Amino acid sequence: MTANTEPLFLHDPYLAWAENEGIPVTEDFVVNIHDVETKPWARIGARGAIVHMKGRGDFVSIFAIDIPPGGNTTPQRHIFEEVYFVVEGHGSTKVETTDGRTHSFEWGPNSLFALPLNARYQHFNGSGRERALLSSTNNLCLVLNLYRNESFIFANDAKFPEREGKAGFFSGEGDFIPKTPGRHMWETNFVPDLSKFELKTWDKRGGGSSNMKFILADGTMHAHSSEMPVGTYKKGHRHGPDFHVYTVTGSGYSLLWYDPKDDFIRVDWRHGSVFAPPDGMFHQHFNTADHPSRYLAVALGSIRYPLTTEKKVQFGAVDVSVKDGGRQIEYKDQDPRIHGIFLSELDKNKVESRMGDMIDETAYRGRKSA
Repeated sequence: MTANTEPLFLHDPYLAWAENEGIPVTEDFVVNIHDVETKPWARIGARGAIVHMKGRGDFVSIFAIDIPPGGNTTPQRHIFEEVYFVVEGHGSTKVETTDGRTHSFEWGPNSLFALPLNARYQHFNGSGRERALLSSTNNLCLVLNLYRNESFIFANDAKFPEREGKAGFFSGEGDFIPKTPGRHMWETNFVPDLSKFELKTWDKRGGGSSNMKFILADGTMHAHSSEMPVGTYKKGHRHGPDFHVYTVTGSGYSLLWYDPKDDFIRVDWRHGSVFAPPDGMFHQHFNTADHPSRYLAVALGSIRYPLTTEKKVQFGAVDVSVKDGGRQIEYKDQDPRIHGIFLSELDKNKVESRMGDMIDETAYRGRKSA
């Protein structure tokens, strides 16, 4: 520190790093990755942007990786974890493992994958006409704020062979690990098409819900996917910050609130949309499409490695009623405005409700359940 330099005070090394990268930084409550402005990013040799959700908490953020037609990123390796969701385009990724082998896999829209920690990798756009757009949900903000040393993070020779998994994990193979509904796991490094992946029924989350938890590259980053059938919605719930929720299929909206006496905050979503419910804020997801709506949620702290006490509690209490010490609002206890809003939205889209077995709909505008 020179005599003319002010001592650091309430400094955030990650935010300073993000500003110095020279690419757009978007911050909002909800963002559609399709629409994010990107610019050339020297670090990766392609276009990029940084996306900060306002409810993200302290540990997780997003990179939008925009690879031009026929282009590729420069080889990368780093001491932070990423979970990739392919928003647009087709391409491939090459990964080098500690045994000297190179693994390549091809991805397309709605592919989901993660790379073993600090493995050397490179992305390629397989199209000569269209861009490839990948969303990386990652924990660089945690790692950079903890170590404050770019060389340690981006030029580290440490090896983590235990993170690589089976060779087939790079080609879409995986292991199903049965637990209880809502806690079933699929271990892999790559899911070719999340929109077609078989989920398992989780009735306690309501409305014919289904779900799968993913263990990707044996990482601490969490990912799960849930689906709502036509004419249904999930039960309201809350948790800590950093769950980044992406729309995979369908369309609809989510309502968020702290106090049910207040007005709801509404988030409309479609493919590529992402938002992060703030810490402790109740939220509820509604499918208004004429086909199932599926989403992907990514956070720090997995069902295998929860990392924090908050995540341990979350994975055990998310489908338990708040009246029993859990984090979920049962349909019979929800604000009556919620179902009325839902029926009005279905009317706009000419979709019939399938909630009649769970909620008495006869009181709503004289409408009978489907």
